[in-house]
Amino acid sequence: MKGQSPRYRYHIFVLIMLMALLNYIDRGAISYAAASILPEYGFNKEDWGALLGYFGYGYILGALCGGILADRFGPRKVWMVAGGAWSVFEISTAFAGDLGTALAGGSALVGFATIRILFGFSEGPAYSVINKSVGNWATAKERGFVVSVGLLSTPLGALLTAPIAVGLQTLTGNWRSMFIILGVVSLLLLVFFMRRFTDHPDDNPRVTQAEREFLRQGRVEQLRTHGSAETILPWWGFFQNKNLILNAVGYFSFVYVTFLLLSWTPKYLQDEFHYNMSSLWYMGMIPWVGACFTVLLGGKISDWLLRRTGSLVVSRSCLAAACLLVTTACFVMVSQAHSVFGVIALMTLANAFNALPNSVYWAIVIDSSPTNRVGTYSGLTHFIANTASFIAPMLTGYLTASYGYSAMFTAAAVATAIGMAAMLMVRPGLRQPTSAPTARSVME
Repeated sequence: MKGQSPRYRYHIFVLIMLMALLNYIDRGAISYAAASILPEYGFNKEDWGALLGYFGYGYILGALCGGILADRFGPRKVWMVAGGAWSVFEISTAFAGDLGTALAGGSALVGFATIRILFGFSEGPAYSVINKSVGNWATAKERGFVVSVGLLSTPLGALLTAPIAVGLQTLTGNWRSMFIILGVVSLLLLVFFMRRFTDHPDDNPRVTQAEREFLRQGRVEQLRTHGSAETILPWWGFFQNKNLILNAVGYFSFVYVTFLLLSWTPKYLQDEFHYNMSSLWYMGMIPWVGACFTVLLGGKISDWLLRRTGSLVVSRSCLAAACLLVTTACFVMVSQAHSVFGVIALMTLANAFNALPNSVYWAIVIDSSPTNRVGTYSGLTHFIANTASFIAPMLTGYLTASYGYSAMFTAAAVATAIGMAAMLMVRPGLRQPTSAPTARSVME
């Protein structure tokens, strides 16, 4: 159709990133309401760690279900249901404590637990569905960078959470208003996204015939290189592939660091260095600045290494392991640092290297999975890795109460060292025997 871009898929990738961006801002905003919520409901440090961790219980189940449902019903339907639900539960967070007090035997913590678990379940499918969407819309040669575009939402969302959350509370004078506004904005973006996104580019009237043909050729080339994925393997085939399991362990270390910094940085800066709300909006941003660049750079580096070496081990596994080595060293040093400038600088460097291979973990799932199981295997990867989404905040609550804040950085160093060892053993690539390519499999 005249006037349409032959690269419409990049419009889709940007919209996916924006959806995931709001997803991340929505989940992280509560960390910047700690100064208001804790005294209002009488929560202590361990209560706060538990409250932050409840999100993760729902999140891992949502991630698992989201991947399976995306394979079965297509990513568009899952985007629509999950996006609508997380927007509603984001709004509901404003009233969670009062609902618990009124309906759960006077326990505000139970009210927050209920809403945060449901909210986490609703947000859980996002990154599994991103991977399924990218698998449908991107060619193998551009996949590393395209995955990184969607994953830019992680550090960029965490970076923007600080000024947005603090700004909304400052402008409205009420922490509850922040959740209501964020939920409404998420709903509006979802409507805009649903008017433009389809499960496959062949179904989208905005995609030109030239672009459709280009994508078809990319799928044919992939099948010639890696074989057909027409045979539908059982979901437990994931656990028969040690590379997928080790990759999930590596991704666990990334998620651990992300949720540690996202959930505890504001409280840490308040307690250790006495920063108030007017300072947190920019101090909370700093550890995420470098990661916004490295998450994109990582996808580019991975694709470049693959083109130069032809080796998935070098371009995926070795790249991730090297980054995790630097991340581990940074957290060992930050556990011994005492000045705010040293701590923030080391946290920023650690987070930048932790984010660099983010796209690699997801690309390995696509590299090592049949096409018709990318969603399911992405969901299982997300399920395993995101146990860190509740382990990190809850363990940190216990460690900081018992041993002080330096212990939380030592725990992060241990997590990333385990991830580094796992990634050194990953050998990406489709290992399962499959049948010969057919017209149907080429079009999938």
